[in-house]
Amino acid sequence: MEQVELQPLYDSYHRKIAKIDLRFKRYLYSQINWKARIISIKGARGVGKTTLLLQHILESYEDIDQTLYASLDNLWFATHSLMDLVDWAYRHGISRLYLDEVHRYEGWSQALKNIYDDYPDISIVYTSSSLLVLDNATVDMSRRQTPYTLYGLSFREYLELEGIFKTEVIPLDDILEHHVKKAMDIVASIKVAPLFEAYLSHGYYPFYRESLEDFPSRLRETVTVVIDSDLPAVENVTYETLQKAKKLLMIISEHVPFEPNMSALWRQLSTDNESGLKMLYALDKAQVLALLTAKTKNYKSLTKPDKIFLGNPNLMHALCPKVDKGNERETFFISQLRVLHDVHYPKQGDFFIDDRYLFEVGGKGKTFEQIADLPDSYLAVDDTEVGSGSRIPLWLFGFLY
Repeated sequence: MEQVELQPLYDSYHRKIAKIDLRFKRYLYSQINWKARIISIKGARGVGKTTLLLQHILESYEDIDQTLYASLDNLWFATHSLMDLVDWAYRHGISRLYLDEVHRYEGWSQALKNIYDDYPDISIVYTSSSLLVLDNATVDMSRRQTPYTLYGLSFREYLELEGIFKTEVIPLDDILEHHVKKAMDIVASIKVAPLFEAYLSHGYYPFYRESLEDFPSRLRETVTVVIDSDLPAVENVTYETLQKAKKLLMIISEHVPFEPNMSALWRQLSTDNESGLKMLYALDKAQVLALLTAKTKNYKSLTKPDKIFLGNPNLMHALCPKVDKGNERETFFISQLRVLHDVHYPKQGDFFIDDRYLFEVGGKGKTFEQIADLPDSYLAVDDTEVGSGSRIPLWLFGFLY
């Protein structure tokens, strides 16, 4: 294969990287072991996986053509194979490839295994849909790669991206012990309330900066692409199932947080329990939904969720007929906590974190009545700049990552 055949890939690569800015990097960037042989970065559509790859190229190579980026949904792969690309790269001294959207390439896991086994001098960084579950792959890649998951912008990252305020991550233990001082340090520099409201409406997905006016419609389109395109690329599903998945999402959007009566829900969808749970858990993996269960979720043994949320508050503003403030608060809390912590459904209270901390989420008038006298219990309260004791400002949990 001659280099001229790769020109469409190079053209796409150069166009994309020309728009990349290094001034802001996502929280995951510094956590990745970029020296690993095969690196997997999963994440929801629109959270910035492609930008992450291209930033690393810009920062690592004086000449960007010492490596190659390619998205596997490019039409070039309709007439060429991934192994064609890898073989060409190997013969031309390129030792690292950056591959986007691998779940769109049929037989991706076998191809990556072959590269790992047959080209020991080639290393790969690739992105995929968060729907991808490696245990379900035809070929087990879990022993061969270093996996990471990218979530949407935290409130902390949103403030930094906007050029408003920059600070380090505040771990959960630090928030619980020192929240008064941490909050006072932050509110001395910024007016938190209006910025937090802006984040809840549009700050989770970086692409809001391209057109704030069009953001809700673009987010709805993104969710549609997840169901219509990403889901069939990962799971063997019928057109009828895709339509039911959309209907399921709209039913939940009208009632979030949704405490499901599964029999009634499946009747509305004309489906059975097994098929319905598969749809729910697929949307959870896609980060479109957040399923809250009393025990750790097991994607091999699907159980009824105790409560169902949309994946983040931006989705509420884009999909819900009316955004309920209480529901929005809880959706924000679970969207921030589930990135680094185990979040379960408790017998009392709203959320049980890491099998230790119990949280109630509410407005500034929220009391400890529901979780009184329980150990390690806290309130996450909205409309509050600085808390006291075990009353912690809700917005501060946006600084966890």
